[in-house]
Amino acid sequence: MNKMELKFSATLENEALARIAISSFIAPLNPSLEDISEIKTMVSEAVSNAIIHGYGFDMSRDVILRCELEKRTLTIIVIDYGKGIENLEEAKRPHYSSRPDLERAGMGLTIMETLADDFEIRSVYGMGSKVIIKKNIALKGEYVS
Repeated sequence: MNKMELKFSATLENEALARIAISSFIAPLNPSLEDISEIKTMVSEAVSNAIIHGYGFDMSRDVILRCELEKRTLTIIVIDYGKGIENLEEAKRPHYSSRPDLERAGMGLTIMETLADDFEIRSVYGMGSKVIIKKNIALKGEYVS
């Protein structure tokens, strides 16, 4: 198993860092462009949720990105120690946003859940959240269900 961990300041500029890091991490698998795009999208959504909703743009706080690669299964874990999610079921509803003032679509959790092969959120209100995403990376030309 290969693994990495990256800790960075909770600023939206670091969303690109997270996307590049994960792309580099999976590069030895020679993933399809579709897999790369889906993985980068899920990482973007998880990281931006931590920054915006978990920390309220407090760049003095850190977001943690952990990745594990076992055979062709990628596990992505994004952790924040921010405010947590008060009502997880409500947060999972499409178009729900705890920050409607930011004109966000409220689709981040739905997008991650749709693109992932396995998706889980653990959150304790007042303590933070952990998003766990699993994605099977196909060999080029192979279909993984």
